[in-house]
Amino acid sequence: MVSPMRVVLIEDHNLTRMGLQAALQEQDGIEVVGEAANATQGLKLLESLKPDVAIVDIGLPDMDGIDLTRKFKSSHTDTQEPETRVLILTMHDSEDAVLAAFAAGADSYCMKDIEIEQLVEALEVTQEGNAWIDPAIASIVLRQVKRESSSGMAANQDRTVKIDAVGPEYEQVIEAYPLTERELEVLELIVAGASNAAIAEKLYITVGTVKTHVRNILNKLCVDDRTQAAVHALRSGLIT
Repeated sequence: MVSPMRVVLIEDHNLTRMGLQAALQEQDGIEVVGEAANATQGLKLLESLKPDVAIVDIGLPDMDGIDLTRKFKSSHTDTQEPETRVLILTMHDSEDAVLAAFAAGADSYCMKDIEIEQLVEALEVTQEGNAWIDPAIASIVLRQVKRESSSGMAANQDRTVKIDAVGPEYEQVIEAYPLTERELEVLELIVAGASNAAIAEKLYITVGTVKTHVRNILNKLCVDDRTQAAVHALRSGLIT
């Protein structure tokens, strides 16, 4: 029997925390093992309970969630214990907050108006060691990727850019199965949240052709769906 995902909630708003706990406890395969109303209590819970995923709010009263994440992650860089993943759940969608959260070591970032089904998906993706980025803030990360790409690209590099976030195994995939220029264009529009019909209109191609490009992108990136493809693109800098 598969063990349930063990989750800790760190959220200062009592009604929000209680609502999240109640909603998650109704989901199969998820167990809320602890909750805290501030960062100090939260850090103690993470150390003692060692959950699979911590849901952390940014606006905590004693230390914001970004500092909590940075402190927790930095204290475990040299340990061999299974790493607790951090999912930021907040109303903050400013560029500074989003980028600061990822710089601090957050694994995923969700807005509080997310549906419970999507939150469960985000938790599952995060537990597996992948990033889940809320579509509402994906464009912020994309802009940063583009800035880093532009500043780090040599004059003759016009296809792909690698940043520190890309792992060696994914790097091998990129090298073995490079995306075409058209596939990169489609991938960028996927990241922006465009539908197949919108992509077809934007690129002046048929919806059937778009579907073929999407299928090729998923196969080359070894992912199952458009969301995972967008996450890989954002985390790896696979956007020109």
